[in-house]
Amino acid sequence: MKLNDLIKKVEKKYPLNLAYDWDNVGLLVGDFDSEVKKILVTLEANEKVIDEAIEKNVDLIVTHHPFIFRKMNKINTKDLKGRLIHKLIKNDISLYSMHTNFDIAFDGLNDYFMEVMGFEDSKILDVTNREILYKIAVYVPETHELQVRKALGESGAGYIGNYSHCTFNSKGIGTFKPEEDANPFIGEIGEIEEVKEVKIETIVPQKILQKTIDNMIKSHPYEEVAYDIYKLENKGEAVGLGRYASLDGNTNLESLCEKIKLKLNMDHIRVVGDLNTKIKKVAVVTGAGSDMVSLAKSKNCDVIITGDVKYHEAQDALDMGMSIVDCGHFDTEDIFKDVMKRFLDTFEDVETVKTEVCLNPFKMI
Repeated sequence: MKLNDLIKKVEKKYPLNLAYDWDNVGLLVGDFDSEVKKILVTLEANEKVIDEAIEKNVDLIVTHHPFIFRKMNKINTKDLKGRLIHKLIKNDISLYSMHTNFDIAFDGLNDYFMEVMGFEDSKILDVTNREILYKIAVYVPETHELQVRKALGESGAGYIGNYSHCTFNSKGIGTFKPEEDANPFIGEIGEIEEVKEVKIETIVPQKILQKTIDNMIKSHPYEEVAYDIYKLENKGEAVGLGRYASLDGNTNLESLCEKIKLKLNMDHIRVVGDLNTKIKKVAVVTGAGSDMVSLAKSKNCDVIITGDVKYHEAQDALDMGMSIVDCGHFDTEDIFKDVMKRFLDTFEDVETVKTEVCLNPFKMI
């Protein structure tokens, strides 16, 4: 598979525009036209990971943490990052990073954490954006009205809440005159034609707009399809960072921590709060989310599961009656390689493997 084709599939599900402005995501090293047969997924890429990729004849490394994050003024082998970039290029290995866009997107890291823990019916903790909606209006001869409407609906257009295939249809007369080089479905060259037509209107989210247009045109009988596209002020589907969910009410903080240790294969865990506290609602922010303690509290959460909690942040949480489970940055995000492999395994003609390098820089003694 061409790298460019693979990236289009990835970014269709995990769009780059979901990432925060300060982030650096996408293809950071590589050739869009290169062939990809084998992919290595990893939380991040250090020298051991890159050496592993070389040994395993990998064409593409996919990381969660951006491989290039800070500004680089030069790339040479005397600089650590420069040496790694040089090694990647020399061995024809591309590198793609997906960070906050993967945290925010549906079926991304936070959703997968909720899945692993068995927390159901989760909601977004911090809404960062709402999907842009468009309206398509297309003019169709009455003879092909059902055909085009079906193509729109099957493309995913016309969803309003729990209703699909929503359209509005109005009848009228379409006029046109085929010019000399035309190949008209209806009418004669040089003659003004009047046709009974239907104007079909429907709502389309931005992520499937082009696919919907392509399918609509393919199903339309006219050589030149007349259609309009309007950007709407309506609020589309929300996306955001973190998730929260209600529990059955029979869990206390200590038993929640034991469950987390079991699911994430952890020996130790840091906890802020009374271990006997009943947990009715839980918030999750993978990576570093201690700045979201107040937001989780405002959602009536009893605990937030995250990493990288500082001393004073822990004290503030105690003062506001919030518990924190600090799993560490690594342990809340190392599951990236599992969920990413599951997604990439759906691609044909591409083999995906998980790194065998232990990337946690901390050890408990």
